[in-house]
Amino acid sequence: MTPAVFLDRDGVLIVEAEYLADPAGVQLIPGAAAAVRRLNDAGRPVVVVTNQSGVARGYFPESRVVEIHHRISELLLAEAGARIDRFDYSPFHPTEGVGEYRRDSDCRKPKPGMLLRSAATLGLDLAASWMVGDRWSDLEAGATAGCQTILVRTGYGAACDVVAPDESLRLAAVVPSIAEAVGVILGHMADQNAAW
Repeated sequence: MTPAVFLDRDGVLIVEAEYLADPAGVQLIPGAAAAVRRLNDAGRPVVVVTNQSGVARGYFPESRVVEIHHRISELLLAEAGARIDRFDYSPFHPTEGVGEYRRDSDCRKPKPGMLLRSAATLGLDLAASWMVGDRWSDLEAGATAGCQTILVRTGYGAACDVVAPDESLRLAAVVPSIAEAVGVILGHMADQNAAW
């Protein structure tokens, strides 16, 4: 089993744009492509896990989420030769959803379903994996799945009032952006290798 790095999408990998529905509006956070490439080069699978309640609310179809993920992949490749190994998303919302999308899903963060599903599909070692997010729900999902977590100060993370690690969230660091988060993760890997 392989350790992975799970990333929230909006506010971590791409600039936060509430209910992003147009692939032309995708903007990578500065340094994100290079950070993902560093993980690729280190042999760590990179998985995006994202709540997309805009589908549940009827703002856009699931196909639009797939188009946006395709655009993210294009931009990562063009900027740094980087790749995402798997995109996973939850289109559900427990109270605001329409029709079949109105339900309490185990795959909607803060529940860990997306991480568990990706781990089963890719053969990932969750206990040795990391979750990088800009919201408490990201960190809760990661911690519940058994991952170490990192809060980034981009997106909604800019407003989080955290100054010290929180044991219940397995919070290893609070950093300015995904670039520094990847630095923490790769530094931890180097320390583990040195211990062997």
